[in-house]
Amino acid sequence: MRLGSLFTASALGIGNEETLKNYIARNAPGMRQIEGDIPDRKIWFGSVPFEGDKSIIRTNQLLKLAFSNLSRPFGKLVGKYGPSRVAIILGASNTGIDEAENLVDRWLDEGEKPEELDFSMIELGTPALYLQSLVGSTGPAWTVSTACSSASKAFAAAKRIIECGIVDAAIVGGVDGRCRFAMNGFHALGALSEGRCRPLAEDRDGINLGEGVALWTMEKDCGEIELLSVGESSDAYHATAPDPEGFGAESAMREALRLGGKVPEDVDYLNLHGTGTIANDAMEMKAVRRLFGERMPEFESTKALTGHCLGAAGAVEAAICHLRLTHGLSRCALSNSFAFGGSNAAVLLHA
Repeated sequence: MRLGSLFTASALGIGNEETLKNYIARNAPGMRQIEGDIPDRKIWFGSVPFEGDKSIIRTNQLLKLAFSNLSRPFGKLVGKYGPSRVAIILGASNTGIDEAENLVDRWLDEGEKPEELDFSMIELGTPALYLQSLVGSTGPAWTVSTACSSASKAFAAAKRIIECGIVDAAIVGGVDGRCRFAMNGFHALGALSEGRCRPLAEDRDGINLGEGVALWTMEKDCGEIELLSVGESSDAYHATAPDPEGFGAESAMREALRLGGKVPEDVDYLNLHGTGTIANDAMEMKAVRRLFGERMPEFESTKALTGHCLGAAGAVEAAICHLRLTHGLSRCALSNSFAFGGSNAAVLLHA
């Protein structure tokens, strides 16, 4: 399966060129301190540096931004195969929860339901259906929501639906916007960093959150990058904590290599899940060391540059892999995403 046209936006910038330039320079213009979302505390957050259409929810603003840059390849895809033969499969986790929360607060204060409050804005399928309305396709459209592995699992779902002949092509990726509910949830878990997150550092103390979007076209034979495989596992160790030995993480990586017909020595770049929490980074590196042994590929966590984009994280990080592959920085890249409940995925890409 091949991935074609890409657009990505995150705290690294808007668009592929700006993202790559800032990634190489280790500059993240959208990483900044914000306040007011968590009582009596400032936090670092990775914002996409643009103001969208305020009449729609933030996830849809990000999708509209991506669509405006990909309307031509999306249109060609629909024209080539027909509207019913193009699927839209996205990963997301927050949808319109933030906007709905603000409107419910108004309802409670004013005693009357705001006209703008439509509870469909919090439905998990909303991002895929919104993008479908922009694209003009009529094929299957759904949103995968498995917390932090959502977008990585969307690749697996899109690959399967094409391979089994239900559709001929797909638009695939992930999106998530700023959400106070998620911020306060991670705050309650004691998982937010006091400053900029420092994945893999000895003094790491937690995550920064972020927002982002990345979308691709996917076809069997057309595209710049080969999606070799997606390895998935479910260790179900704990509702929010990872298995401290990283066996589920290791299983997902090994499955990706097996399905993709590769061995560990073939991988020359590994984008870690690398949240910056004590527990995640420790277990992930145990898994990585068992898999790669003495021959370690180049590896890093890019969440210090983007924040943790939650449901979009797997897409934003796969986009960085894609840009490395298309610009000769890597030949074979593996991208890890590990979620609450042990819902794990590893995406294997090849130039």
